[in-house]
Amino acid sequence: MHECPVCEAEVPISEDPVEGELLECEECGTELEILALGPITLGEAPDAEEDWGE
Repeated sequence: MHECPVCEAEVPISEDPVEGELLECEECGTELEILALGPITLGEAPDAEEDWGE
């Protein structure tokens, strides 16, 4: 288990995490991203940006 950087709740991580993997904190609903694997570092996932073909 790792800690949500927003609300400090425990966030379960899969047994074989991948850098860039997206997770959701069950406590606060924040979308999180695995930023690094050694040690595992969680951060808020960037908002999806619209790509209007530009």
